Amino acid sequence: MHSAFAQDLSAPFRQLRLLLTRYRQLTWEMSKREITERYTGEVFGAFWVIAHPLFLIGLYVFVFAVVFEMKTGGVGGGNMNYTAYLLAGLIPWMGFQESLVKGCHSIVGNASLVKQVVFPIEVLPVKGVITALVNQAIATTLFIGYIVVSGQTLLWTYLLLPVLVGLQTLGMLGFGYALSAVNVFLRDTKDVVQLFSMAGLYLIPVFYLPEWLPPAFGPVLLANPFSHMVWCYQDILYFGQFDHPVSWGVFAIFCLASFVLGFKVFRALKPMYGNML
Repeated sequence: MHSAFAQDLSAPFRQLRLLLTRYRQLTWEMSKREITERYTGEVFGAFWVIAHPLFLIGLYVFVFAVVFEMKTGGVGGGNMNYTAYLLAGLIPWMGFQESLVKGCHSIVGNASLVKQVVFPIEVLPVKGVITALVNQAIATTLFIGYIVVSGQTLLWTYLLLPVLVGLQTLGMLGFGYALSAVNVFLRDTKDVVQLFSMAGLYLIPVFYLPEWLPPAFGPVLLANPFSHMVWCYQDILYFGQFDHPVSWGVFAIFCLASFVLGFKVFRALKPMYGNML
């Protein structure tokens, strides 16, 4: 019984690995096209790949760190400034949020490909995740550059970034598969996701420290899995230590469960996509 349960859980991982191995070139080419086509014909072209995250990050930093002059006061092990605290949580959220939006459109927006019997539609949500991760990698590089230029200390915990990004990738894939499948049948899904993307930023501890909130709001933060994602990233990018050990377990379970459930939903509904598009 335990063996059958373990095989059932591991099946999505094996299936996706086989698909991406077989169609790795197709997946990579489609991902590159999604990144480059967005700026085709524009004067500055690929410059906007860096300019977009730089502008958004700069805007948030200006509003909260300059206008409102918010400070962290060296909470916990964090000796960095408020800007570093803000960026440590904001960047991964921007990556995850972008993948949610792209996930909704990955099937509906490629109806002609989906209707082709031989096309491996499982790669469509993947390319959206890869695009979001590329943008997140650019923003993270800008963050590290800021730490160096501002004379703050590079932390040894930065070495754990691949671990968190790997877990986050599984979560993004899971949501991408689930949202792309559900949006085929319920087109309002994309609108719900867009509203959540706007409101969700204020429901996680990015702009504020948890202790700044009234005690009644504490359970809301704890119940939000994206809060745990932010705390994990803050541990390695800002605090330089494991101030939120429970969050690492919660985030890992959340990402693994999201991937398994999302992939299963996608596969279960797959035979009906062609009739609904």
